[in-house]
Amino acid sequence: MRLMNELFSKSTATAAAEAYSAKDIEVLEGLEPVRRRPGMYIGGTDERALHHLVVEIIDNAMDEAVAGHASRIDLTLNQDGSVSVRDNGRGIPIDPHPKFPNKSALEVILTTLHSGAKFGGKSYSTSGGLHGVGLSVVNALASRLVVEISRNKEVWRQEYAQGLPVTALENKGASPYRQGSFICFSPDPEIFGEGAHFKPALLYKMARSKAYLFKGVTIHWTCHEDLCQDGTPAKAVFHFPGGLSDYIKEVLEDTPLVTPNFFAGESKFSEGEGRVEWAIAWPSEGEGFSTSYCNTIRTPEGGTHENGFRQAIVKGLRGYGERLGNKKAASLTPEDCLQGASWVLSAFLRDPQFQGQTKEKLVSQEAARLIESSLRDHFDHWLTANSEAAQGLLEYVIEQMEERLRRKQNRDINRASATRKLRLPGKLADCSIGSAEGTEIFLVEGDSAGGTAKQARERKTQAILPLRGKILNVANATVDKMNANQEIANLVLALGCGIGKTCDPKKLRYERVIIMTDADVDGAHIASLLITFFFQQMRPIVDAGHLYLAQPPLYRLVYGGKSIYAHDDAHREKLLETEFKGVKKVEVSRFKGLGEMPAVQLKETTMDPKKRHLQRVFLDDRDVDTFVDDLMGRSPEKRFAFIQENAQFVRDLDV
Repeated sequence: MRLMNELFSKSTATAAAEAYSAKDIEVLEGLEPVRRRPGMYIGGTDERALHHLVVEIIDNAMDEAVAGHASRIDLTLNQDGSVSVRDNGRGIPIDPHPKFPNKSALEVILTTLHSGAKFGGKSYSTSGGLHGVGLSVVNALASRLVVEISRNKEVWRQEYAQGLPVTALENKGASPYRQGSFICFSPDPEIFGEGAHFKPALLYKMARSKAYLFKGVTIHWTCHEDLCQDGTPAKAVFHFPGGLSDYIKEVLEDTPLVTPNFFAGESKFSEGEGRVEWAIAWPSEGEGFSTSYCNTIRTPEGGTHENGFRQAIVKGLRGYGERLGNKKAASLTPEDCLQGASWVLSAFLRDPQFQGQTKEKLVSQEAARLIESSLRDHFDHWLTANSEAAQGLLEYVIEQMEERLRRKQNRDINRASATRKLRLPGKLADCSIGSAEGTEIFLVEGDSAGGTAKQARERKTQAILPLRGKILNVANATVDKMNANQEIANLVLALGCGIGKTCDPKKLRYERVIIMTDADVDGAHIASLLITFFFQQMRPIVDAGHLYLAQPPLYRLVYGGKSIYAHDDAHREKLLETEFKGVKKVEVSRFKGLGEMPAVQLKETTMDPKKRHLQRVFLDDRDVDTFVDDLMGRSPEKRFAFIQENAQFVRDLDV
């Protein structure tokens, strides 16, 4: 049986090999490859591919306009569902083609792949149609296509069906147009399906966007009233002398911006032919958008021209930050500078290289260098000329950077906790109960105070986290420096609620966070640094009322069997005048720090919920952001001014 199966398999394979011969090799001629495999040329047969047919025709008309030969384009959605495009350009040549003397140049272009006037660069220095397949592909996939060419005030007409001519090129006599091309076509239902039809809204948007890309063109949109049932205007005229600048103004309109004016302009390349136009704004709220074009062709997947644009923006802001002495700016990335921004980029290049026939991504390597060098100088000048706006923009993108790094840190923590139990800081003496209700964590300065606090705590509900010395001042530190700080990392890990925009009070591992520092100047400074950290990095914790200041005593007053604690100098004097009035030999001892205080006394005065006093940290109605920046920010001049203004109010200075 096994032998019979082997013999059968061998005979079947031999027969198949003999059946495969030269007659099985097909040679597709003319436009037949397009009809057999439309996806190779327009990316498929779906709605996007269907509308790409119109894009190909409009792009040819736009090439005429950009080359300086046309100023008007008409786009019409007709009652029968066909689309027509007319321009007042030079008109497609209708004289016999030298290589095909029996055919007009018009017929060659419509029926032959890779034919056109854009290969040598003599007729078009920059154009969107580069492969010579656009018009012929549309013709191949149209059930009917009519072309009319006006040259020397005469009109020539020819009809096609499924890529093949059905009439000869005919002279129809005098034309109302001096020159130009008119193409009307209907998509073939054999390719796109019986229900396929053009959507007015998409065509309207296409016409409008093309008009923004070239200041010298006017596009007239017309839609038959029976088809414009989706709210799309039946008629419109698009002409934007400001180009992309007009587009940004219209789209953003009343949107509040980080800068009062946006960065827009155009520049010719210093090398070779070509230019670039751009417009960018940074909305202070909502989501931004980005769109790029090359030779009026939309590039939804971006490419090298976008890379050059991003590098120009990020290097400009880094350089501006460096000139201001802002060290944080050196860590900026394109994501930080353009996240949330709204921008449009339009490049005009000679012989651009696209990825695929649908040209969704630009891959020309020189584009990045040309656009970066052309745009960078303009951006530097704009930043310098708008110094106040530039500083606001720099602060905004640095906030974006800090938020990005915070998200990364939180992702790392979440990733670690997803695979194993979250590893808490080694110095943390945690509560014994698992829920946050009724618990509190004391942030203390140094291991000495931490040791005393651990002895004085209620283990079930009180946690102790010792912090070494004065933590980093986050108001003027770079994000990298803050992330590298071990004390801050321990604090974030212990609280477990995230930082920045991801800070969630519901995830806080304790009901109260209590800053417990020595009752002296150094202790007050450490408390200020911690409050600054919470204000800038965990503000929701403050807003939710979870942050407190402990009130440890600075003095202990003893006479006979009477012992009372004083929080500061003023409190001490008040006690001497009241509780110890008339007593001359009151023993007054000053605590050097929490670490020097016996655990029993620390518990009695500072940690026992029944006897202690806590101050809740809250935000009042003043401009807290400015206040914190003045006192804790990078500017020593602001701190000096604050000291001068408030020195008169100081009564007891502990130095």
